[in-house]
Amino acid sequence: MAFQGKTVIKGKTEGIALVSREPLSFWGGYDWQTGEIIDRRHPLSGQIAKGRILAIPFTRGSSTTTAVLLEAIRAGTAPAAIVAAEADFFFALASVVADELYAASLPLVTLRENDFGKMESGDEVRLLDNGTVIVRKQNAKE
Repeated sequence: MAFQGKTVIKGKTEGIALVSREPLSFWGGYDWQTGEIIDRRHPLSGQIAKGRILAIPFTRGSSTTTAVLLEAIRAGTAPAAIVAAEADFFFALASVVADELYAASLPLVTLRENDFGKMESGDEVRLLDNGTVIVRKQNAKE
């Protein structure tokens, strides 16, 4: 499947999806040292987002999301990209600052809610610079 999203932060990458329909607070919910989701009330609790395509509708919380995500980018423990249902200023700011400070950014694409809802954890996902999100279902035949 391919969906046309909106590029917020440009970048090409691919990885395995880690998907939740629930927003995530990065402050107290994401361990920037390991990439683990540590909010014990979140459906993704205990999952490692490092190197994965993290798909969450939006963040919950405040500007501390930017600080936590920025540290994760610096430490190499951030997701490979974020796919969101809504444009999120805090994600975008972390990526822009990381690019400026560390020459490392985090691709960010938004999808329409209907398309976002078709992604599942374990799917293979590829993001293109133009906002195209290509999803290969985890149970797809070779």
